[in-house]
Amino acid sequence: MRAFVFPGQGSQKVGMGAELADASATARAVFEEVDDALSQNLSTIMRDGPEEELTLTANAQPAIMANAIATLRVLEEDFDVALSSVGDCVAGHSLGEYTALCAVGAFSLGDTACLLKLRGKAMQAAVPVGVGAMCALLGADVEKALALAGAAAEGEVCELANDNDPTQVVLSGHVGAIERAVGLVKEHGIKRGIPLPVSAPFHCSLMQPAADAMAEALAETSPESMALPIYANVTASKVEDPSEEQRLLVEQVTGRVRWRESVLAMRADGVEQFVEMGGKVLGPMIGRIDREAAVTSVITMADIEALAQELS
Repeated sequence: MRAFVFPGQGSQKVGMGAELADASATARAVFEEVDDALSQNLSTIMRDGPEEELTLTANAQPAIMANAIATLRVLEEDFDVALSSVGDCVAGHSLGEYTALCAVGAFSLGDTACLLKLRGKAMQAAVPVGVGAMCALLGADVEKALALAGAAAEGEVCELANDNDPTQVVLSGHVGAIERAVGLVKEHGIKRGIPLPVSAPFHCSLMQPAADAMAEALAETSPESMALPIYANVTASKVEDPSEEQRLLVEQVTGRVRWRESVLAMRADGVEQFVEMGGKVLGPMIGRIDREAAVTSVITMADIEALAQELS
């Protein structure tokens, strides 16, 4: 069994998608469709920057999605390899869950871009700049991270945002609580605490205004039937019902990204190969979660061609 997985925020970089666009009319069409849907030259920002503009949450989220979908469409249309015939399931990390849903036909490309633009804006607006923060804990498991979060909170929000792999957990919340958490890592047997350069405290209860905004948006643009099942971030389990996925996408804004558990669930259900489209972020995580899993990261035209030959 094979899972196709899609990266989240942090995987963006200036120049992303440029090689694909230069080499393939299929990729260019994806970037043009996203530009049209957003009434914005996002593809120019992706290609030329500036980096600080690409890194803005409202730009980074649709950009990462567009790059991954362009990679997938080149595989499907230029190399005649259909996702539904070579894949068994999909998953995505945070915003990557929307990319995965686009990949299996639950959302159109234009709708996915608009939803992610709104999601990025709503997440940025939910908490004033300087009020929230996030930190990565290296050498921490969930149990240690939860204990640290409890000790650092002191009446403020300090929650487990991402369970990425056995070596990396991310906390999110009020800036004071996150700073205390970083200062307390050694006492909790954790190797290091690293403040993250983020503009908002994602995946914690401070994001409730953004969750409300997404509930409204998803009521108007709800997912349709999926060609393949998806493993949802907040439950780390397989979902086939679009209405259930709609509810989980709202919960995802404030909920924990259970990536480590999602990978283990896919493995338990028989997935042997993971193919990461448009990035090389999830692949290394998957390798740390399960060394026996086969992982392929697909970014360049050469990568796509090699994958097409492997799958044909």
